[in-house]
Amino acid sequence: MPSVPSPLVSAAALRTRCAGQEPPVLLDVRWSLTGPHGREDYDRGHLPGAVFVDLDTELSSARTATSGRHPLPDVAALQEVLRAAGVSGSSVVVLYDARDATSAARGWWVLRWAGLTDVAVLDGGLAAWTAAGGEVTTDVPSPPRGDVALRAGALPVLDADAAATLARTGLLLDARAPERYRGEVEPVDPVAGHVPGAVNAPTAANVGPDGTFLPADELRARFTALGADGVQVGVYCGSGVTAAHELLALDVAGLTGTLYPGSWSEWVTNPERPVATGAETG
Repeated sequence: MPSVPSPLVSAAALRTRCAGQEPPVLLDVRWSLTGPHGREDYDRGHLPGAVFVDLDTELSSARTATSGRHPLPDVAALQEVLRAAGVSGSSVVVLYDARDATSAARGWWVLRWAGLTDVAVLDGGLAAWTAAGGEVTTDVPSPPRGDVALRAGALPVLDADAAATLARTGLLLDARAPERYRGEVEPVDPVAGHVPGAVNAPTAANVGPDGTFLPADELRARFTALGADGVQVGVYCGSGVTAAHELLALDVAGLTGTLYPGSWSEWVTNPERPVATGAETG
C-alpha cells in the first residue's frame, strides 16, 4: 500500500483505501477531557475494522507528582497495544476521533514519536465519515497480531526549561482557549495563566465549522502571522493533547514544531516557575 502522502486523509479517500487490497489499520481515539471517555462511543458504533485505543491509559502513562496529566507512554507498553491492534512495520495507520481531530492528533503525534512514519488522521473524524456515506458497526474486530517495533524519541520534545527558553528566543505557542491562556478561568489545573512569553494560538482556529482542517495556505498564513516562519517553534497546552493538534496543523501548513509534553499541568507542579496572566505575551 502506498505511503501516506499527507498527515490528513479525507473520508472519501479513506473509503477507497479501506476497500483496497491492503487497507490501513484504523484506530479509534475518541476521548473527552470531561468524560465519559471514548470506549462507550466506540461500543455504540465505529468504523468497520477499527480498534479502540485509550488516550488516557494507552497513549499516555500514569501521572506522577511532577508530571503533567498525560505523560508520554512507555514505548514497550505502546508497542504491545499496537501489535494487538494489528500494526506491523509495513502498516499504514489512520486514526480518527468524533470530529475535529483533537484526540486523534495526540495518537498521530505519539505514533510518530515512537518511530512510525505512515500515520494519518481522518480529517473531520467520524462525522465526516458518516456524512460521506461511510458505514459504522458495533462489531469488535480481532485483527491478526502485528509485529511493529517501536523506538521512543523519533521526534524531539521540550522539557519545562527548554520551553521557557524558547518563549524568549523563538516562538512558544499556547494552544488553549484564550480565557485559559489569559488566566481568567482554569477548569482543570490548580493554577491559571500561561508560560511567560508564550503566544496564544487556540486550536479551535485550525479547523472550519465542519471540524475539518483549514486549507494549508490558510494555516500557513495563520502561523506566519503569529511569528512561526523562520524560527524554532514549540507548542504546549494543558496536558499535551491539543498541542498535538497544533503540531498537526503546523505539519499541514508545511511548518514544524516541537511538543512540550508536560505542558501547563506539568509547569504548575513547580511553584518556582513563573506564571503570566492577561493578554500580554511577555
